[in-house]
Amino acid sequence: MATHINAAAINLQNRLNKAERGDADAYYDLGIAYSVGRGDVPVDLIEAHKWFNLAAMAGNRRAQEDRAEIASEMSAAEIAEAQRHARAWMSRTHACAA
Repeated sequence: MATHINAAAINLQNRLNKAERGDADAYYDLGIAYSVGRGDVPVDLIEAHKWFNLAAMAGNRRAQEDRAEIASEMSAAEIAEAQRHARAWMSRTHACAA
């Protein structure tokens, strides 16, 4: 069991590392992880929306659809918070790349 948990944590860290480098597939994978809860990642629709939003901005059509689907389960305030998180992520990662 501990090996499975460690593997999930490593996979999450791998996806986060790739997301830091602007990998749109990693954005999408993180959106999926947070939308359904995967490994040690709890369901968090705000985080899922953030990641789907980033993937959608990178041109991923599935992310656009999945973002719309979870948005139907979120309040306007939650969506606004997710959008703020996405903007902050972009601002932070683009500042690091410059």
